[in-house]
Amino acid sequence: MKQHPFQTVSLGIQHVLAMYAGAVIVPLIIGNALHFSTEQLAYLVSLDILTSGIATILQVWQNRFFGIGLPIVLGCTFTAVTPIISIGSKYGLSSIYGAILASGLIVIVIAKYFGKLIRFFPPVVTGSVVTIIGTTLIPVAMNNVAGGQGSPDFGSASNIALAFGTLLFIIFLYRFFHGFVRAISILLGLIAGTIAAALMGKVNFSAVSDASWFHMITPLHFAAPTFEVAPIITMTLVAIVSLVESSGVYFALADITGRKLTEADLVKGYRAEGLASVIGAFFNSFPYTTYSQNVGLVQFSGVKSKNVIYLMGGILVFLGFLPKVAALTTVVPTSVLGGAMVAMFGMVIASGIKMLSKVDFSSQENLLIIACSVGVGLGVTTVPNLFDALPEGIKILTNSGIVAGSLTAIGLNMIFNAAKPLKQKQMKRLKAS
Repeated sequence: MKQHPFQTVSLGIQHVLAMYAGAVIVPLIIGNALHFSTEQLAYLVSLDILTSGIATILQVWQNRFFGIGLPIVLGCTFTAVTPIISIGSKYGLSSIYGAILASGLIVIVIAKYFGKLIRFFPPVVTGSVVTIIGTTLIPVAMNNVAGGQGSPDFGSASNIALAFGTLLFIIFLYRFFHGFVRAISILLGLIAGTIAAALMGKVNFSAVSDASWFHMITPLHFAAPTFEVAPIITMTLVAIVSLVESSGVYFALADITGRKLTEADLVKGYRAEGLASVIGAFFNSFPYTTYSQNVGLVQFSGVKSKNVIYLMGGILVFLGFLPKVAALTTVVPTSVLGGAMVAMFGMVIASGIKMLSKVDFSSQENLLIIACSVGVGLGVTTVPNLFDALPEGIKILTNSGIVAGSLTAIGLNMIFNAAKPLKQKQMKRLKAS
């Protein structure tokens, strides 16, 4: 069904608002930790937004070499935050960009081999991984519902009222409207919640007034890449971890859009992420990976068009050159965003459960795979300091609940199910002889 341009624009803006807070917080955390000035910080945010848009377009644009061609949104991975700060503090800014560039090139090279992992992703694994992604995002949503971790009014009645008022408004729209209004119910909920917050005096427009109208983006603005072995190894591990997370998102969106992924599709998806990191290094930005919150939005809105994501990527590129307009999207209060996140992240869990419906639940092995992987993923998320005593190289693999749970699901599936076809072949040979 053909969409009116206004509808496409509205849906694109909805996707921008869903990922914007997560996209902005990464450069803010890294920039503050590395003692950037206010002007440098504003520029870093713009760089990140622009390169997120470019990375998203490259992933959606399916061609012979790269791009998985699903309605995927890319942004800087939170997994990279601590390693980037560590590298910057010890080796300097130039080493950060050298490590990101090298890791991106390595991902492009190994994508062909990483894509062969598709045989280790039957429904019991993909369903578990997507469920883990959703459950690990819920604590983020609930912290935002309360006003955001560290906020002086955390858990205040006004924050709770705004969050659940926004959620109830979204549910109301979803229940009593159909078609386009239902598709943009998240966007309308965010607008209504922000208006309500403004009437309560909880919207701060200072970031908009302080921002300039236009600035030019230049490559290698902060530093030219330099190459150190330890940072390259660290960022390569981060990149591999991101590929594991991305695999779950790929399979979730493939299920939502009714598409069967092949090994070639995965390879092109991984290459696009490697290319995005190379571009991130070139613009002095960050490595990029899939954003899970937008999966819930695709499921919730029911709109699976790549044109919406193309436009969304274009909007991000546009915002990268217009700091004042970009700052306008940050005025949505954290609690309002949290209310919308409950619905979106809950939809990710629902997608995972839907994928698990294809699993043979009469198999005790499958039940154990689901139980252990979801348990480990949720456990690491709720007790994030669980593996603090481990070496840094190992902690990269264990600090993320998504990665820890995903690796558990893949490992247990290999133990319980990968050996079954081999046993069946041996039995056939015995019978034949």
